Amino acid sequence: MPRYRDNPQAVAALVREQEVHRDCYISDEVFALEMEHLFANTWVYVGHASQVPKAGDCYGTTVGDQPVVMVRHSDGSLRVLHNRCAHKGVRVVPEGTGHVERHFRCPYHAWTYRLDGSLLNMPLREGYAHPQFEQCEARQGMATVGAVHVYRDFVFCRLNREGVGVDEFFGDSLSTLDNMVDRSPEGQLEVAGGVLRYMHRCNWKMLVDNQTDTCHPMVAHESSAGTAVRVWNAAPPGTPKPMAVELFAPFVSPYEFFEKMGIRVWVNGHGHTGVADSIHAAYSPIPGYHDKMVAAYGEDRAKRILGEVRHNTVYFPNIMVKGPIQTLRLFKPIAADRTLVESWTFRLVGAPDLLLERTLMYNRLINAPTSVVGHDDLEMYERSQQGLHSRGAEWVNVARLYEPGEAGRSNVVTNGTNEWQMRHQMRAWARYMTASMKEGAAA
Repeated sequence: MPRYRDNPQAVAALVREQEVHRDCYISDEVFALEMEHLFANTWVYVGHASQVPKAGDCYGTTVGDQPVVMVRHSDGSLRVLHNRCAHKGVRVVPEGTGHVERHFRCPYHAWTYRLDGSLLNMPLREGYAHPQFEQCEARQGMATVGAVHVYRDFVFCRLNREGVGVDEFFGDSLSTLDNMVDRSPEGQLEVAGGVLRYMHRCNWKMLVDNQTDTCHPMVAHESSAGTAVRVWNAAPPGTPKPMAVELFAPFVSPYEFFEKMGIRVWVNGHGHTGVADSIHAAYSPIPGYHDKMVAAYGEDRAKRILGEVRHNTVYFPNIMVKGPIQTLRLFKPIAADRTLVESWTFRLVGAPDLLLERTLMYNRLINAPTSVVGHDDLEMYERSQQGLHSRGAEWVNVARLYEPGEAGRSNVVTNGTNEWQMRHQMRAWARYMTASMKEGAAA
């Protein structure tokens, strides 16, 4: 008999104030409930408007385990539809970017749909010219998702029709997206450089946890980033410092650096490292960039924008944004022990090309399947996935710097090695997992 289905109390009990039960990471049943409830009740990132610039441009992706398609409608609006033919259930649009002229056409039986998902036509239409067909679900066409919200060209959706509003869900956390967009002298971003995809044999939440885990870099990355630093230190005096060394070196900063840089914690599982300082704070200036920013925003505002050096911002449930280096990582759940990581890079419109070069180099060095630093983390995730099957203990510890009464607080800045952000993520996990779960007869 299922242990957690129709049993919200049992699901909520998986998260304690300072501990998380291992079933959150290894249970197939819990994973299935996440797809049914968590990813349906929260606002999940779909894509960026620059991926579909013209009417008819579309982008096939997934939200949780649900295939969806983002499309630019003829009126210029962005729509998100369930990517399923109303006839036989075929996925209408393949993954990735594409274009349709005026309608979607299913590749199986050629049923067609307008860009808003409504049914347009089907072959041998006279065979459906009877009143009973009007009562069929297929008559409704490709279903729209519950709600869509576009924030500064970042597209989010909530699969469920009813649920938390976007303002309540994100609160002040969208300030990270503001800062990343404002780093463009024209206030605009474009997806550039393609996407790096990397399969991980671990639970998706391990990757989310890691984004604000500041007690691992100097340990896990010593063999990669640490080696790069040692090689650089042995270079002859006067050797120009390579961009790659600038990107690698901060990963092996001492505990004191990460403690002082701080973490900001918001409600609903959102938060970011890098308040007072970050690993992105000491990059070499790009010639001409500061002048462009001052011309666009004025001296004071340009200084404020560029002085904000947030490290990793987690938008719960499954994306991380790095504003100063213009990257976004999407953690796509595949199974309880499988996660596909997509690493996206953005161009600051109107900024010098060297900024995009640095962004692309960072993504290749840190996030690619052929990267150096990313493999350190991957090994730790996979060891964790294996170790959590041990019957020697049942709980994962997240107790570092715990404070009683912290659960209801938001927009709090704390020690950069505090695990408060991880605790907040799992509190949000329990809340949105059970928000639409109905009590049943499960034991």
